[in-house]
Amino acid sequence: MQPLKIAITDDNSFLINAIKEKLSFFDDIHLKCTATNGSDLLTQLEENHNVDVILMDIEMPVLNGIETTQMVKQKYPHIKIIMLTAFDNDEHIFNAIKAGADGYLLKEIQPDELYKGIQETMNGGAAMNPSIALKTLRLLRNPTAVENQSDKEEITLSKREVEVLEQISKGLSYTAIADNLFISPSTVRKHIENIYKKLQVHSKIEAVQKAKRHNII
Repeated sequence: MQPLKIAITDDNSFLINAIKEKLSFFDDIHLKCTATNGSDLLTQLEENHNVDVILMDIEMPVLNGIETTQMVKQKYPHIKIIMLTAFDNDEHIFNAIKAGADGYLLKEIQPDELYKGIQETMNGGAAMNPSIALKTLRLLRNPTAVENQSDKEEITLSKREVEVLEQISKGLSYTAIADNLFISPSTVRKHIENIYKKLQVHSKIEAVQKAKRHNII
């Protein structure tokens, strides 16, 4: 029987070693590669994508686990991906499943459970720890609750940030906004950075659309 080729992606080398150790108990598991973020993993897969399962962390710099999962699934649909994370929060689970994850386990899992999860996933099942399976059921029954809840949690803009957004929505330049609000253009820029971060957007248009959708402006 061919050994299962596994890749581990985690920005914490201590945790990579802990997972390696858990897998070392099983002769039919071959560790193919390790990566410290999604971008690093994609580069390695371009050189050689002969991998069966990726154990993927979620919170990573450069390219997080959810974005990476989406990209790997588009390019290499044959590779199974199990999210291996310290968090079981609703939004992460929901986004990981939408991105195409095949399973979702918590990092403190026992070696035999991890091995069982990998085998289960390779056989077409979905490895999930019980608390996550319960949450997933709840999310499937009411997916909008997650989206609404996450939006409510994320969006708390200061009075000044709302004023800046209103000015942006009128299509005004940074200098015009600065003049209107009696602040410097660099302060306007700082406010806009904070607005992008809080709304989780990357452009003025997106910021205005999202703010309107949530009745902020």
